[in-house]
Amino acid sequence: MAEVRDFLVELGAEELPPTALKRLADAFAEGIRTGLEKADIPFAEVKAMASPRRLAVLVKDLAVAQPDREIQRKGPALQAAYDADGNPTKAAEGFARSCGAEFSQLEKLETDKGSWLIFNTIEKGTETAQLLPELINKSVNQLPVPKRMRWGSSRIEFSRPVHWLVMLFGSEVIDCEVLGLKSGRSTMGHRYHHNQAIELASTADYVPALEKAFVLVDMAQRREAIRAQVLAEAEKLSATAVIDEDLLDEVNGLVEWPVALTGTFEERFLEVPSECLISSMKANQKYFHLLDANGKLKPNFITICNIISQDPAQVIAGNEKVIRPRLADAAFFFTTDKKKTLADRIDSLKTVLFQQQLGSVYAKSQRVSAIAQYIAEQIGGDQALAARAADLSKCDLVSEMVLEFPELQGIMGYHYALNDGENAEVAQALNEQYMPRFAGDELPATKTGMALALADRIDTLTGIFGIGQRPTGDKDPFALRRATIGALSILVNNQLDLDLKALIALSIAQHGELPKADGLADDVLNYMLDRFRAWYQTEGIPAEIFLAVRARPISNAYDFDRRVKAVAAFKQLPEADALAAANKRVNNILSKQNYQGGNSVNEALLSIEAEKTLAAQVAAKQVELAPLFAAADYQAALNSLASLRGAVDSFFDDVMVMADDEQVKNNRLALLASLSSLFMEVADIAQLQQ
Repeated sequence: MAEVRDFLVELGAEELPPTALKRLADAFAEGIRTGLEKADIPFAEVKAMASPRRLAVLVKDLAVAQPDREIQRKGPALQAAYDADGNPTKAAEGFARSCGAEFSQLEKLETDKGSWLIFNTIEKGTETAQLLPELINKSVNQLPVPKRMRWGSSRIEFSRPVHWLVMLFGSEVIDCEVLGLKSGRSTMGHRYHHNQAIELASTADYVPALEKAFVLVDMAQRREAIRAQVLAEAEKLSATAVIDEDLLDEVNGLVEWPVALTGTFEERFLEVPSECLISSMKANQKYFHLLDANGKLKPNFITICNIISQDPAQVIAGNEKVIRPRLADAAFFFTTDKKKTLADRIDSLKTVLFQQQLGSVYAKSQRVSAIAQYIAEQIGGDQALAARAADLSKCDLVSEMVLEFPELQGIMGYHYALNDGENAEVAQALNEQYMPRFAGDELPATKTGMALALADRIDTLTGIFGIGQRPTGDKDPFALRRATIGALSILVNNQLDLDLKALIALSIAQHGELPKADGLADDVLNYMLDRFRAWYQTEGIPAEIFLAVRARPISNAYDFDRRVKAVAAFKQLPEADALAAANKRVNNILSKQNYQGGNSVNEALLSIEAEKTLAAQVAAKQVELAPLFAAADYQAALNSLASLRGAVDSFFDDVMVMADDEQVKNNRLALLASLSSLFMEVADIAQLQQ
C-alpha cells in the first residue's frame, strides 16, 4: 500500500471579511481538491477550516507520490521494422533510441489490424511534495476575493495583508512561497489570549494546538459552539433565541473563541414594531434576539464576544450603551414616519426612479394597479382593495425607516397602513407583495396580496424584457429569475387558475411603447415557463417529464404543474415505457408522412382485427375521458389511457400502416393521430423516451 500522510496549508492574515470567510475557505479547499484530482494524487478527505485570521485546508491520507503509470509507446509496423535480411531498419532503431532503450528491449504487438513494435515501460510518479507548491499557488490565485488590496510597498494583492504561511506534509515543511510568504511550521494563536507563535511538530498538532491557544479553527465546530451558547443563554431567561442561519454564519466569521453574553434594552423601545428593532440589532450589532412564551420580542439580546472577559458585566454594559442609540434611532424614525400617511407620500414616488427607460416608481405603481385589479377579479378578490393596495404599495420606500433599513420594505408599509386606518387586507397586502422573499418563504395569504405580488412581478418582467435587458448567464441585475420563481410559486401553491399569456399581454398594454415589443409576450412567457425546469429538478422530477408538458402550448402555470405531476405518476406505471415508445413511433410516422390531421376514422376501411380493436378502444376513450379533461383530472385520464397498451402493441405487431391502398393507409394514419391526440390532451409522452 502506498505511503500516505496528512497535509496542512494555512494562510495567516489580518481579519478577513466575515461574510466572505466561508466562501473563501470552501473555494480554497475545492481548488486544492481539484488540483489533486487532476494530478492523480490519491487522498481520503479535503477539509476546509478557517477563522477570522486564517484560511486553512487539511488533506487526510494524501499519497506521498503519484502512482506509477504503465506507458506503452507504439513504433513502426513490423513490415517496416525489419529489412530483407531480418535486421532492424533505421526506423526501428530510431524508435528504440527515442524510447531511451536498446532494440532488444522492444516488444511486438499483434492485433487484427496489424502488427507493430512497441516499448513498454513504467513511468515513475512525481513526488507529491514537488507538486504541492504550484498546486497551492494556483488555488490561492483563484480564490473569489471580494475586494483586493495592497499593503506597504508590496505589489501583492489579497483581501487583507497576509503574515504567515504553514505548509506541512506530515512533519515535513514543504518549501514554498505564496503571496510573498515563505512557508514554515509556525502559526499564531488568539490575537488577545495567545498572541504568539506556535510551532507545529506535525499536521496532527494543528487543531489541538490552536484550541489550547484559544482558536477553534474548525468552522463547523465553532458555529455549533455559538449556537449552543446562544441557546443556553436564552434558557437562563426562559426565552426562545431566534437564530438566523445567515447571521450565525456572519458571527462565526467574526470570532475565533466565541463567548455569549446577554444584555438588555429599555422596554419602551418595544412600542416600535419588533421587525425594526430586530433589523437594527442584526444589521448593526450582529445580535441574536429573544422571544417570550407568547412569541413577543423580549427586551434582551445575545452578543458573541471574541474574548473571555475578566469583567463580563462591563462588556455587557458597553454593548447596551451601543445598542441604545440604535434603537432610539429606530423609535425616532417610526414616530416621525407616522406623522405622514402613506397616501400623502404617493406624489413623492414621482421623483423616485424605477428604471431610466421605464419611468418612476409612481408610474410602475399605476401599471401594477391595472394588472392587480384584473387578477383580483379573476381570482374572486376585491378590485377596489387591489387598486388601493397598488397605489400605496411603494409608499414606504420614501419613509425614514425604510431608507435606513431597506429590508423592511413592505413590513413598514403594513404597519403604517394600519396606523393610517387603511383596510386590514390592504395593509397585509403591502407586506405580502414581496412574498416569497426567498426559497421556502411563506406566500401571500390574501387575495389582494396575491394580486399585488403577481402584478408587481409581471410588470417588472415585461418592462425589463421590453427594454432588452433580459438575464444573460450569471447576470440578473433585476432579479428576474427570483421574480419568476416567486410568481410561479404563488400561482401553483395557491392554485390560481390564471393565464400567464393574458397577464403578460395586459402588462405590455400598460406601457406606452417598448423598444423590444416584437414577440415580447412569447419571450416573457417562455422565460417564465422554462424556469419550471430547475423547479422540478429540485423536486426530483426528471427533465423528460418537464419536456413532455413543455411541448404543449400551455400558459397556465397551475395547469402546467398539474400536468407534470400527472405525467410523473404515469411514468411509474408498468405500461408507461411501452406507450411512450409507441407514441414516439406514432409521432415519427405522422411526421414523415406530413400528416396534417382532420380526417376521421372510417370503420368500413378497418379490416384487421388489431386495428378494429384499437379504433374501438380509442373511440370509447374519447367519450370516457372528455369529462376528465374538462375537469383537468389529468392523472385519472392517463391512468385510463394506460389500458390501451395491449391494443397498441397488437396494432404495431399485426398492422402495416403504410398499406398499398392509399385510402387504407390514410385511415390508419387517422387512427394513429386519434390515439396521439388523446395523450396530447395532457402531454407529449413520447418525450419520456430519451
